Amino acid sequence: MKHSYNFFSLFILLLLHLFFIPSTCVNSINDSDFGSSFTPSVNYLIDCGSSLKTQLRDGRIFKSDPDTTSFLSTTEDIQISVDSINLANLSYSPALPLYETARVFTEDTTYSFYIPKPGRLWIRLYFFPLPNPSYNLSSFVFSVHTDRFVLLHEFSQSNNDSLVFKEYLLNVSDHRFSLKFKPRKSSSAFINAIEIVSAPDILLSDSAIQVSPPLGKFNGLMNSALQVSYRINVGGPTITPGNDTLSRTWESDDPYNIFPQGSKSVSVSNKRIIYPQTSDFIVTPLIAPSPIYATCVEMEDPQVMQPNFNLSWMVNVEKKYSYLIRMHFCDIVSRRLDQLYFNVYINGIESVSALDLSYETKALATAYYMDFMIGSSNITNGSILIQVGPTNHKQDISNAILNGIEVMKMSNSADSLDGFFSVDGEYKGPNLRTKLMKLVAIIGFSLAVISLLLLGVMYVRWLRRPLCREESRNFFSWLLPLHSKCNISCSIYSNKYDSPKSKHAGGHSIHHSPRRGSKRFFHFIELQRATGNFDEKKVLGVGGFGKVYLGTLDDGRRVAIKRGSGSSGQGMNEFITELNMLSKLRHRHLVSLVGFCDENSEMVLVYDYVSNGPFRSHLYGSNFSPLSWEKRLEICIGAARGLHYLHTGASQSIIHRDVKTTNILLDENYVAKVADFGLSKTIHDKAQISTAVKGSFGYLDPQYFKSQQLTQKSDVYSFGVVLFEVLCARPVICSTLPMEQANLADWVMKQHKFGMLHKAIDPRIANNINPESYKVFVQLGVKCLSELSVDRPSMGDVLWNLEHAYQLQIASPHDGNSLSNAFQNENESDINNDNSHGVASVVPDRIGSDSLVFSQMDNFQGR
Repeated sequence: MKHSYNFFSLFILLLLHLFFIPSTCVNSINDSDFGSSFTPSVNYLIDCGSSLKTQLRDGRIFKSDPDTTSFLSTTEDIQISVDSINLANLSYSPALPLYETARVFTEDTTYSFYIPKPGRLWIRLYFFPLPNPSYNLSSFVFSVHTDRFVLLHEFSQSNNDSLVFKEYLLNVSDHRFSLKFKPRKSSSAFINAIEIVSAPDILLSDSAIQVSPPLGKFNGLMNSALQVSYRINVGGPTITPGNDTLSRTWESDDPYNIFPQGSKSVSVSNKRIIYPQTSDFIVTPLIAPSPIYATCVEMEDPQVMQPNFNLSWMVNVEKKYSYLIRMHFCDIVSRRLDQLYFNVYINGIESVSALDLSYETKALATAYYMDFMIGSSNITNGSILIQVGPTNHKQDISNAILNGIEVMKMSNSADSLDGFFSVDGEYKGPNLRTKLMKLVAIIGFSLAVISLLLLGVMYVRWLRRPLCREESRNFFSWLLPLHSKCNISCSIYSNKYDSPKSKHAGGHSIHHSPRRGSKRFFHFIELQRATGNFDEKKVLGVGGFGKVYLGTLDDGRRVAIKRGSGSSGQGMNEFITELNMLSKLRHRHLVSLVGFCDENSEMVLVYDYVSNGPFRSHLYGSNFSPLSWEKRLEICIGAARGLHYLHTGASQSIIHRDVKTTNILLDENYVAKVADFGLSKTIHDKAQISTAVKGSFGYLDPQYFKSQQLTQKSDVYSFGVVLFEVLCARPVICSTLPMEQANLADWVMKQHKFGMLHKAIDPRIANNINPESYKVFVQLGVKCLSELSVDRPSMGDVLWNLEHAYQLQIASPHDGNSLSNAFQNENESDINNDNSHGVASVVPDRIGSDSLVFSQMDNFQGR
């Protein structure tokens, strides 16, 4: 039923507001534990059906029905009350007195409120079907909506054993706000209590991080109505309205923690919590009270948990709605900064990679929160899974925390929070006929695509049918599935097996090895024999793709076998990329691929065994004898030759994209072999390519990270980090060092700028470096780390200068005292342009001053 309001009515509302607000408004929230106050400009609290005011334990006073009937559009006065509610079947609520009375509406009825300051409003509704001989409240069916948004559509509270509390957050742009109760025909409506209270402007912004690949920014929260679905105090007890800055209730997380045996609760004093008040980010107790940030959940035992372990909470939600998720963080578990890095996942989607609270808050025990929006298309099973887990960016850190969770339903295309009927009763949801037509169209299109794919596969296999000699005898053998007998070895690499099949244990048919030099297809049973059924004692290392095992083939040849992990973040794309790359490449300084296996959904690559392992293990973190400066230069030269070949020697330019000391392997003679091509990219007739940012934290090119434009100079930057890792013999990211030293690339640039880099040299080689060799090497590394790619040398220039540094090292004797002059002038530019060699000058003319140690987080996919 529509009501018109003239100027006189609005004037009456204003007068009522002047009378109502001062007497009902709760004093500003100013608890010493919270250190914050907020006086709402709108504060209508109504205990419907009550003849007297009602004061709750938290101090809020609700006006009686006689004091608020002037807000109603109806003159009917149906009040219901009981002396007390039987708590036997009800859970206790601090607002229990509000449920002891109710008001009944037999016709469309509107509450109208004057809003002196438009903005966000809390709308809180209380429902409980009180027993009454005249009215059966549990049978009532009715809708509740505002002028624009539907809050409840044909709602019915038929359960006499539960109290119902609905909480909404709406943006009101007018000075008048209406709350309408609309009974279904031949039914009535009821309400126990109403709150219309203004929310602080700081509570919610207009944007959030959109959780859907690719991640992006969502704008438009101010245009949506929100319904609070969950408000959870992670790691702590229930918080009642009397202990919250905005009269909110926070549940304990116990019902939602789906892996409690792997989590541990932590708490500190509320007084330790710091609320940042910077120009970049403001958090106050109005966002969440200090008890939320003073408790959290962390991993039960970070030292023994699996790398892919995540703390997990699951909440049930309605499909076909989008949801706003606010996550609260406060590092109360670390003893110092830079000890905590973790990923955030929502419904399995990595929403934040390597969240660094130290970088965001600059202090421990400091409140921080993030808002996410997950669309209805990403909610398929009626639940939202919220997870935090350790990141592999820092090998010595494996922990994650979460302090609080808020989940709010967002209004849909019909401006409704309950179904697809708008306030005028028009249905704006998906049409059944349209849905059927779409379903038929999708099925038809899918069948057409599948048919074309089958025809294509049949045609391709018919063309390749002679490649498996024993199957070529059967004209129709090309119709067999891809993984039947011939496998990829026939369909990709055209290997011809001249020997007949031989039977092995388990009934698997095994082909004999092809002629030497071709890429061999291995059956999985062969690799099981080679590794003792993938014995953990034979693990050489663990990477992003999976574990690497030492294996011995039937002919006695030792190989390194890299087996893809089902839990790995990498998969078929990386497997195919590396397989294709190494099948086309052959170079002394690239690791050699022996063969592969893709049987039974396995993804296994077999390489020549490189006996001395990763270069990094010979620099630090192991018991190997220290390498001399000459040997380190030789290894760097070999790796540079391998990368130079990738950039210029192959038929197409290849960018490695994951250059680091763990991907430079050393054979028995300490010859460098560049390995791991799972992230590599081929550039076709252009200098750069747009692609998602991937690589390893600490080695990542900052320009590539910012622009997502991948070039050969991205490898050059990573190799520059390797050069200083070789010189200083320390990790590129080290959380145990002070914050300014944590990132090697950032730190060495600053040390070089101030002429102090010599203090960071590996002391085991410091007295054996020729000063001229040292200066050439350092200036080359500095130039490689230039912030702009155009200022970096090519890999050919890098190779020439490394060879020059090596010749200077072996050409003349050297001792510790001879380096003093080099140290005094280490930041001077003294590597000049040499046109006879075609070498560009690597004089550093740009050294970035801004820290990059924690800038490589957003949209980053680690390896």
